[in-house]
Amino acid sequence: MMRFAAALLASTLLTASPARPEVTAFEPQGPAAVAFNGREFAAGRYERIAGRATVALDPANPRNAGIADIALAPRNAAGRVEASADVVILRPADPARGNRTLLVEAPNRGRELIGQLFHDAPEANGLARGTEAGNAFLLDRGYTLAWVGWQADRTAEGGLRLRAPVLPNVTGLSREEFLFEHDRSPAEARLTYPAATEDGATLSVRARPNDERQHPEGLRLRFLGPDRVEITRPPGFDAGALYELVYAARDPVVAGMAFAAIRDVAAFLRAGGGGVAATADRAILHGISQSGRLVRDFVHQGFNEDESNPGRPVFDAMLPHIPGARRTYTNARFAQPGRNPTAHGDRLYPANQFPFAYEDSEDHLTGRRDGLLRRCRATNTCPKIIQADSEYEFYGAHASLLATDTRGGPLPLPPEVRAFLIAGHPHFAPAGGTPTRRPDCALPTNPLHAGAPLRALLVALEAWTRDGTAPPESRFPTAGDAGGLLPPEGLHPAIIPAVPWRGAHAAAELVDDSTMPPAVRGAYPVLLPRVDSDGNAAAGLRLPVLAAPRATYLGWNPRAEGFAPGAPCTNTGAALPFAATRAERLAANDPRASLEERYPSAADYVEEVRAAAEALVKDRLLLPADAAAMAEAAAAGTLARLGNR
Repeated sequence: MMRFAAALLASTLLTASPARPEVTAFEPQGPAAVAFNGREFAAGRYERIAGRATVALDPANPRNAGIADIALAPRNAAGRVEASADVVILRPADPARGNRTLLVEAPNRGRELIGQLFHDAPEANGLARGTEAGNAFLLDRGYTLAWVGWQADRTAEGGLRLRAPVLPNVTGLSREEFLFEHDRSPAEARLTYPAATEDGATLSVRARPNDERQHPEGLRLRFLGPDRVEITRPPGFDAGALYELVYAARDPVVAGMAFAAIRDVAAFLRAGGGGVAATADRAILHGISQSGRLVRDFVHQGFNEDESNPGRPVFDAMLPHIPGARRTYTNARFAQPGRNPTAHGDRLYPANQFPFAYEDSEDHLTGRRDGLLRRCRATNTCPKIIQADSEYEFYGAHASLLATDTRGGPLPLPPEVRAFLIAGHPHFAPAGGTPTRRPDCALPTNPLHAGAPLRALLVALEAWTRDGTAPPESRFPTAGDAGGLLPPEGLHPAIIPAVPWRGAHAAAELVDDSTMPPAVRGAYPVLLPRVDSDGNAAAGLRLPVLAAPRATYLGWNPRAEGFAPGAPCTNTGAALPFAATRAERLAANDPRASLEERYPSAADYVEEVRAAAEALVKDRLLLPADAAAMAEAAAAGTLARLGNR
């Protein structure tokens, strides 16, 4: 009976919309299930559908021709190349109560994260599972939510993924970089692609990314199987050392089908397939961190044009969060979409190369001219875009290149793009966090959560898409002293004697990957946000936690002793509280004003928070409910602990 019900549902879902040759099958795991134990939201109850969509691509179609190696992939009887994507859908049980907006999140390493971001939920995946509603922000507003697996290499355990075709008997050199963050030896590691042979594999070690590759006595490699190795680590290198393996690999995956899978499954859902009973009037693509980089890559590679409806955009709008000026290493032979180029690791993977900005510009190192919107402009399918970056992205992901050319001069944002620096924030922190100590970071971590500003930006983006209401103007620093971006040298004065500023940040480099291992052929200037007298970023979207501060919230945090000390700690910032009294700060030689000097009474502090929050509400950068919550947290003495809720 269950098999019959599933088959009947599959037939219903596939005939619920006009035929789309790209999605040839949608196989549900079972009937639509009641989500969140039947809880009633402002938009009613929600249902959850999980299944797998089969995408069949015509390699001769020019809209697919840019997918690396698609011409070599195995084909079905109709001459098409197939892949299957895991799909999860949350829909209002009563479509009439929905807001007719399809919000697609590209999973981060197979995980759903928007519940943590928009719903202040404690953990990932609870929203997509239909078990953790958090503050119910998206559900109350009636969004239809969908997740489409796109990553064809390793994802988080149980994560949504893409099953793309393998190219059998194809071999070539591949490179792995391992950052163990511990000093155990030997250390095991998994390869992205199986080894074609163990012969000729070379292993090297570096203490820092710019060091010469070394092959010291005691460094040894042993293959434990086709896709697993054991590395014996030499003395003299700490837990932050970088181990690089170049080897002959086999069986690459056609990983670039990720872009077509998102394109075609989203178009299928938008047309009413997959159980989305009401055709969506608009669709938004969202991604966080790695998947935010995918969003930028998706539009750059020209995949926002509906294959069945040339000239029609699949997504009306996009909301990439914390990608910096990076993209992904997805559309290539032996691709590794999971790589995360940072200031210390993975720097030589081609995930952070020109073009960095949405607007067209020239790469002065190569003479090439390009921009992220070049291809969609040619087909008139460009979406409206709001990109939000934390302060960390300027230190760890050269975000300044979003608003500068490759020489460091100002480069305007296109009219269809808004950009926001969420000042004082780390890469990503869940709601309700507190500063903690990580063994690899020298300072307490920054706990600020970006849910409140992202909720306001999503509301503005939807209004921009729905009825053309212009969103708030960008709050993103630009080049030059007046613009808020400055060279790293001397940027941070000795505000806190115990925290020396060494200018450490992620370099933006021209990488030549035609050689193996890749070689750096040049560098682009990276600029950083100007800071105020407390060390807090002076530009960008400054929330009450910075406008009425009780601490210095940094977008950077040095790595600790034993972990490549001094290099930036990955994906975090630091939180350094102000002294409580003037006497305390003088004893510590801290030049920052103490809390008693800033706020004569608790009521004065609460009023400053309230005024800052209300100003942001007026500018549509904060929702009234979040502003009220921040004022309440200030009165309760928990705003600094909770960040921004």
